[in-house]
Amino acid sequence: MADLRPRLRLPMLLLGMLSLVVGVLAGLARLGLEVPVVAQINAGGHGALMIAAFFGTVISLERAVALARGWPYLAPLCAGIGGTLLVAGAPLVLAQSAFVLAAAVLCAASAWIVRQQPALFTLTLAIGAAAWLGGNGVWLAGSDLSAAVPFWIDFLLLTIAGERLELTRFMPVQALARRLFVAIVAVIAFGTLLSGYANGLRLHALGLLALALWLLRYDIARRTVRQQGLTRFIAVCLLSGYLWLGVAGLLGLGGAFAAGHVWRDAALHAVFLGFVFSMVLGHAAIIFPAVMQVKIPYHAAFYLPLLALHASLLLRLAAGLADYWALRPWSGIANALALLLFILTILSGVLRGRREAVGSVSPERFSQTDRRSK
Repeated sequence: MADLRPRLRLPMLLLGMLSLVVGVLAGLARLGLEVPVVAQINAGGHGALMIAAFFGTVISLERAVALARGWPYLAPLCAGIGGTLLVAGAPLVLAQSAFVLAAAVLCAASAWIVRQQPALFTLTLAIGAAAWLGGNGVWLAGSDLSAAVPFWIDFLLLTIAGERLELTRFMPVQALARRLFVAIVAVIAFGTLLSGYANGLRLHALGLLALALWLLRYDIARRTVRQQGLTRFIAVCLLSGYLWLGVAGLLGLGGAFAAGHVWRDAALHAVFLGFVFSMVLGHAAIIFPAVMQVKIPYHAAFYLPLLALHASLLLRLAAGLADYWALRPWSGIANALALLLFILTILSGVLRGRREAVGSVSPERFSQTDRRSK
């Protein structure tokens, strides 16, 4: 099967964006805020909409574009359909089955990549895909949604870590550091498999903290942050995200990932908002153009949603750690506004890129086109 054209990829991306919007509103519903009925109904599925549906769609779509083949697009299609089924209130098993199928296709695509290019980073990406499949499978098997969360964390964490590890070929990492990376991934994996126990969750948190420190020490962002423009912006996003991952690991060592723990909200959002969305903000100007073949020129305004994200997350962590529940709804609103600002910034960048593309056409080319039309 041939690769899909950008206009055929757009419906999958829109399905993912639907899950993102409803997922964010569902998160606000969990904080007791008035939101549309569809979001209130999906309040319990906030995590599934954000991770299995939105991130599952976006990550598998990016992977399919990189492979430039038709069959891997079944993964983002199924993930997008799964999110739509959740939003529509269809029988839960249908959405869960769609997510399992999506993850299975992503695993097959990741295994194909490992076979074509055996390397530590491709293996890490494959393990991340397997974690998504494991989390979706645990959820489908009837376990509580919280049982899938450690697997879903690994899906996002190892996907990001694998992609960053790939770039270390531009900054060679000594053999000891690579062995340390393997050991850290093993700790994370064992912690996830034992996540049904309190000590398993703490082991998992230890792995998160260790990986944050590894990335801070060995990621090429330590060097690129000294440059200018988009390169520096990406590095700032990455380094700040690693700090949030470290915060999540520290909270997790205190038991924060356990269901019902007073710090659980702070720990989970340190991972998913602080770490993961910092990566999204940093790479959106690269990934979105690659997927949709549009231009997004860098602008200093890119820093605005990043600052808003960190400020809103600090407010949320302060509310959670101080057990000040009256502040949590306001922090949730601030989180949502930061994500909205990010989307508006990207859309503005797309429009600016189109204007620049039109403006770059020379007068001679316009005159030639005009003569041909006559």
